[in-house]
Amino acid sequence: MKRLYNATLNSARAFRHLAKNETAFQQELLLLAVATPAAWIIAPSWRAYGLLVGVVLFVMIVEVLNTAIEAACNALTREFNENIRLAKDCGSLAVSLSLVIMFVVWAMALWDWWIVAPV
Repeated sequence: MKRLYNATLNSARAFRHLAKNETAFQQELLLLAVATPAAWIIAPSWRAYGLLVGVVLFVMIVEVLNTAIEAACNALTREFNENIRLAKDCGSLAVSLSLVIMFVVWAMALWDWWIVAPV
């Protein structure tokens, strides 16, 4: 139980730091705040609602991991290193790919809601 408590404290500390200092995470929090009620209107089922909110949370998870990679790399050295650049670029690519997934899922849901459903 103590481990769970400590893990919760660590997670809360990371959340506070990201919400206060990381612009991308702040934007994704805003996106989550907009997406949650929008998905309620758009989604025809609980599963669809879970998917729409879930893909936004997925983007946030990937952003958190990207920030962790960047922080670890910066802790090693601030000097140019080809491997560190690759690690940071890969983290950035992961965020970009997660955004593509999110946009596709939301585009399909909006298409169904706007075009298909009224018929």
